[in-house]
Amino acid sequence: MGISMRESFWALGLMSGTSLDGIDAALIRTDGNHIHATGEALTIPYSDALRHQIREVIYQRGDVAATEQELTLAHSDAVKTLLAKAKMTPKDIKVIGFHGQTISHRPNEHITWQLGNGQLLAEKTRIDVVYDFRRRDMAAGGHGAPLVPLFHAALVSHMELPVAILNIGGIANVTWVGRSEATDDDIMALDIIAFDVGPGNVLLNEWVWQQIGKTHDENGLIAAAGQAKPELIQHYLADAFFHHIPPKSLDRNYFSLERIHTLSLEDGAATLVHFTAEAIKKAEMHFPVKPKHWYVAGGGRHNHTLMQELAKRLPLLKSVETLGWNGDALEAQAFAYLAVRSLKKLPLTLPTTTGVSRPVTGGVYCAAATVS
Repeated sequence: MGISMRESFWALGLMSGTSLDGIDAALIRTDGNHIHATGEALTIPYSDALRHQIREVIYQRGDVAATEQELTLAHSDAVKTLLAKAKMTPKDIKVIGFHGQTISHRPNEHITWQLGNGQLLAEKTRIDVVYDFRRRDMAAGGHGAPLVPLFHAALVSHMELPVAILNIGGIANVTWVGRSEATDDDIMALDIIAFDVGPGNVLLNEWVWQQIGKTHDENGLIAAAGQAKPELIQHYLADAFFHHIPPKSLDRNYFSLERIHTLSLEDGAATLVHFTAEAIKKAEMHFPVKPKHWYVAGGGRHNHTLMQELAKRLPLLKSVETLGWNGDALEAQAFAYLAVRSLKKLPLTLPTTTGVSRPVTGGVYCAAATVS
């Protein structure tokens, strides 16, 4: 494409996570190494109808093609809404990074599936699109997740290291960033370790949905009213996943609610919150050096009960807002960043972040139709 490695662009990122809450959209300006500016961001909740369609597909009961079409059109609407908010036009944006909606992620079987039609999105928005970020990593022996670590590294490269960034989405993942002897300006010179640590919001959301038909436990109030069951938490923590050496990743359906099915709504929620907090705490055992700072992003940080439990276990933990970041936009910003790296054929994943055999680039490029 004749793109200079130093050239910086405005890019737009789209993220819809395993918690099924909606679409995050965000703008950043980057050269694929440094982040030069962050722009507007927004979150658009899924409609109840679309969320139901996605659930049906996840549980292999729905119409995949129709759901993918509706999902892509919803993302197109999100792009247009964000551009209007930012007072920008499609010509101002170099590329869209489109994650899509994960409906299955089974790395041990080399399977990952994100709904989303990149070419349709490019046609509807009149902006080039990069999507299908995970497949190339998995073809080269990686888990295909987590994908945000290089973006995290770019954000903290100027800070006192090591730093750990925790993202609590449907699945919780962590990035540990340290500094080797190298002083190179490239983020690839940093020491980066990343992995999924366990469930984030997904189990609690699913529990509340099954029990009372609500999408989530608002502010953790349901969990706060319950009593956690230590024996059930220990059953969860005994799972082999927690003994695996990173890199490692999880499917949203890996852990079952079967163990807690006899509990009350409140006790089940409390048990899941305590399990989630304990699983996140366990991540520290895999760091080469304890971080000097812990920061948390993602929707899970809005659950006050979960944050209280994490504070007991990780007293250094602070919200990314203390750094001036937008914790709800971080993953969407990451996919804008990765899209620019993809255009420049730069690595998106590393052996220490996904277990891939070598640093690899990724993503599928879809050009928007030219309009005369």
